[in-house]
Amino acid sequence: MSIHTPQRILVAPSGFKESLSAEAVARAIAAGVRRVIPGVQVDEYPVPDGGEGTASALAAATGGELVPVRVTGPVGEPVDAHWARLGGRAAGTAVVEMAAAAGLRLVPRDRRDPGETTTYGVGELIAAALDAGAERIVVGCGDSGTSDGGAGALVALGARVLDRGGRPLGRGGRHLAEATQLDLSGLHPRLGEVEIVLACNIHNVLCGPNGVARVFGPQKGATPAQVEQLATGLDAWAALLEEQSPFGGEMDVRTGGGTGASGGLGAGLAAVLGARLAPRFEVLLDGDLLPDDLDELMMSADLVITAEGAIDFQTPRGKVPAEIAMRARIAGVPVLGIAGSLGRGAPAVHDIGIDAIASILTVPMPLEQAVEQGEELLRDAAERSMRMVLLGSAISARAA
Repeated sequence: MSIHTPQRILVAPSGFKESLSAEAVARAIAAGVRRVIPGVQVDEYPVPDGGEGTASALAAATGGELVPVRVTGPVGEPVDAHWARLGGRAAGTAVVEMAAAAGLRLVPRDRRDPGETTTYGVGELIAAALDAGAERIVVGCGDSGTSDGGAGALVALGARVLDRGGRPLGRGGRHLAEATQLDLSGLHPRLGEVEIVLACNIHNVLCGPNGVARVFGPQKGATPAQVEQLATGLDAWAALLEEQSPFGGEMDVRTGGGTGASGGLGAGLAAVLGARLAPRFEVLLDGDLLPDDLDELMMSADLVITAEGAIDFQTPRGKVPAEIAMRARIAGVPVLGIAGSLGRGAPAVHDIGIDAIASILTVPMPLEQAVEQGEELLRDAAERSMRMVLLGSAISARAA
């Protein structure tokens, strides 16, 4: 009986939010695979998704560097952040990872109210990249702890957002309903010289029943009453952008693809600065940012393993495993998905091309313990999964 053992495996995961970077996830899965098939070739391809770790992953892949900057964090206190100056063929491009300045992990759990948090630090990162001479700025949208429509970032870049009395608006999304005037005369002078691209989940929209306040507000700590307050504020913000921003009248501010990215940062930067809202994987994987071609690696793989913190009903809506599954289906390669947890609607991922899914958890445990033991749990889950793959191969060989 001859058992077919995979000779080449592509590991292409996202990070586990507030736990492990995509690089760490890829290393752990690869280690688990090699426990079962010691000589297998494993190609590790951590997938940048615009969220945590995007800047460092792209800097490492292109021979660039991370530039540290101290900025205003989401709750108004200073935080140590960074942007990436890329190298290689992407020289001249800066990557601003909004999560580095306004990510949910920077919001203490007892202060998680997206009506109070700000994207001001994101604007400071963009300004730092402008001052350093960047010719193009890619803003990675993901893992945000904010819902201020990008107003904070615009203020950091020199805009003034005023209320009916001509007073500067308070920070945070709960104040947006009071905004009645935009003064853009003080915007950073280099903004007109650079291309700004937001790499975002194009499914996220600003307003309406599927708007960012209602979909993501609860995940960021908003109560039902606060969700409605945020939705009302973002409606008012959209109206102001449509009326007074340079590009607001030329776009669908309310329900255009990507306008709801990072709590509405997409809408604010697109309407005021003319930033382009683009599908994140089109920007991060198919442009000139990465030296290795993911699709070429896929074509030579016998199996693709992808991963994210939670596989659930949201996974098909533009998450990393969905993107990997789509590309693998085109290449005709089977896909295994590993997750920190399997949530509501997880089986729906089989319809998008993920052939099997597995959780790293084998017994109930507190989230803090799972985070602390994340790498070990991933290695063990990858080992268990590969043993199941070989079991399937043995059954097929016996049937043949």
